[in-house]
Amino acid sequence: MSEKNERIRLKNVTSYCVAKEAGVSQSAVSRAYSPSGSISKSTRRKVEIAAEKLGYKPNAIARSLISKTSNMIAIVMADIVNPFYPNVLDIFVRKLQERGHKGLLFMVDRDQDVDDVLPQLMEYQVDGVVITSATLSSEMADRCMNMGTPVALFNRYVPAARAISICCDDVGSARSVADFLYTSGARRMAFIAGVENTSTSRDREFGFTAKVRELGLSPPIRAVGNYTYEGGYEAALSLFLLPQPPDAIFCANDLMALGAMDALRTKLNLSIPEQVSIVGFDDIDNAHWANYGLTTVKPPVEKMVELTLENLMNQVSHHDKPAHQASLPGELIIRNSVRVPVGVA
Repeated sequence: MSEKNERIRLKNVTSYCVAKEAGVSQSAVSRAYSPSGSISKSTRRKVEIAAEKLGYKPNAIARSLISKTSNMIAIVMADIVNPFYPNVLDIFVRKLQERGHKGLLFMVDRDQDVDDVLPQLMEYQVDGVVITSATLSSEMADRCMNMGTPVALFNRYVPAARAISICCDDVGSARSVADFLYTSGARRMAFIAGVENTSTSRDREFGFTAKVRELGLSPPIRAVGNYTYEGGYEAALSLFLLPQPPDAIFCANDLMALGAMDALRTKLNLSIPEQVSIVGFDDIDNAHWANYGLTTVKPPVEKMVELTLENLMNQVSHHDKPAHQASLPGELIIRNSVRVPVGVA
């Protein structure tokens, strides 16, 4: 038999062919390839032997049309350039595979409204949606829930939305940054914001500013870096055009903090941390590099992903379950970009 004819033969093998070869019903073949299918070990083994002999491969798309479940979870991302999110994606995909599900990645532009792409996404009959570095309206979240497709927001939230929301405690973490910088001797603090309509940037600025005020200091001067390296670079330079520049800068993410460090060192010849302290947020791999040694807040990403999927799967199975919301504490990782106060390791 030619290679072409062999490919045609294998392609035309159906579940009916396998059932006939194994001497079982066609429904038994379907149950053998369903994670929740009820089937005896001996029958499953018959199906596996017949399928291997015939070269049968189950059609996942056809199965999803019949069962009304695809075992696919859509993951929506808008900031794949930030090293934090490829790491998040890797963890999500691995955790989904452990649960017998697949991840379907949707990319959106930084300034694109996720509401615009969700109707297209729903055409794939995904069982649920995880939105990471993007935002959606509460109306669209509610519409998805009403359609029976639960939505989980990772590392962000939308007020009044009926969506699962699992975040790092941005407010509490930012307060700990302000307290640490004050203990290290900083008295003129600054904040470099990310994308201003995101809950992460808003909450980090709110917690930081509130704690700085409580310490009896003037509120932090601010600049906007839009969560990019280039934005952090330019924002840091703008802060040092002021008559009284800061002696410490808290950046809403690590990528901006790295840009700020490079700007101050290479453009202004400032010494870090002797002349200015820098703190970031996310603990990306680059923050560990010796030429940065960035002090930063480390979110509990593994726990956040696990909790997101646990709650999403609960809603996939039980649509009447209320949307769970949780905020997990971050950990301040002390490295060389801040003057370490006496007595702190």
